Amino acid sequence: MTQRQTPAISPGDWLASSLRHPDTAHRHWYDEGRPALLPTGVLFDAVRMPLGLVHAAVGSDRPAVVSGALAGRLDGPVISETAWYYALVPPRTTETWGSPLAVVRGRGAWLVVPRVDWAGPRPVGPHWAVRVERAGKLCAPDAVAELLRVGRDRYEGPAPAGPARPLDAHDARTGSETR
Repeated sequence: MTQRQTPAISPGDWLASSLRHPDTAHRHWYDEGRPALLPTGVLFDAVRMPLGLVHAAVGSDRPAVVSGALAGRLDGPVISETAWYYALVPPRTTETWGSPLAVVRGRGAWLVVPRVDWAGPRPVGPHWAVRVERAGKLCAPDAVAELLRVGRDRYEGPAPAGPARPLDAHDARTGSETR
């Protein structure tokens, strides 16, 4: 899904353009060999997805399987970092995000972004689980929310049909439920 068409700009230049001085990102990526810190809410927001829910949703923790599944289901760029995945979504997604399963980083927040060719696991730092294909191509927020819902249901089972029974004082002290 393309949210913003940006003619003839490479994915790396596009990402770097979120900074007032894009050369800062290029220096970090190419001269210093480290990720760049980019602001969210400018060109993209980022949905911070728990590793466990993503792995449950795709049915695997193998990097190649996860990357392939995310590419197919989200059709946009996803960063992988130790315990989290970050789906890049359109700016202002923070204003409409309705899922309680993840937090969206928008204007005023920052994200550690790997160089565009850092795909696959690296010894340290983030990498692209799904690379940026072209400038402006982002994940659809609804697809991200659905992936998280599926992950939650597979991780902890479907939600009960009725309202959950609150614990009484005895249950809270003993950690058990009485029937």
